[in-house]
Amino acid sequence: MPDYRRAKFKGNVFFFTVVLADRSSNLLVAQVARLRRAYRITKERRPFETVAICILPDHIHAVWALPEADTDFATRWSLIKSGFSRGLEAQPRSESKMLKREKGIWQRRYWEHAIRDDDDFARHVDYIHFNPVKHGYVTRVADWPHSSFHRYVERGELAADWGGDMKEIRGAFGE
Repeated sequence: MPDYRRAKFKGNVFFFTVVLADRSSNLLVAQVARLRRAYRITKERRPFETVAICILPDHIHAVWALPEADTDFATRWSLIKSGFSRGLEAQPRSESKMLKREKGIWQRRYWEHAIRDDDDFARHVDYIHFNPVKHGYVTRVADWPHSSFHRYVERGELAADWGGDMKEIRGAFGE
């Protein structure tokens, strides 16, 4: 079992799955610098803590801790998605998406889940870190570069070989 040393979060902690419209795309890793820039700018404008994150080719998983009494994750995701999309070529899209000035890059909706307790928190963080293995992008969690897993290893919260013998993590994670 991992040794998650963390402060008790004040405010609200949420798990998210945010997905591109084209599930066969690798846009998020191909344009990871663009995504990181949009993410950083959003954090500066509307602060939040990224507790765990994994950027995959076509989707992102994240656990965020929002400031106390702040549950406005929708605006933050909107800023990230629009900031990332700005300057990219529009994708084929419906009339509805054109009327709303959407580029057709992202799915409109995303999965969010309010973290209930320490076990729920640990299960979601594990899921995030194990996700590149689940999808077959790598055989070892440590081999995926776009993950907070490496930060957890640096802090001594996870072993570098964590997840090596795992088959899956059970739960509903919005995929």
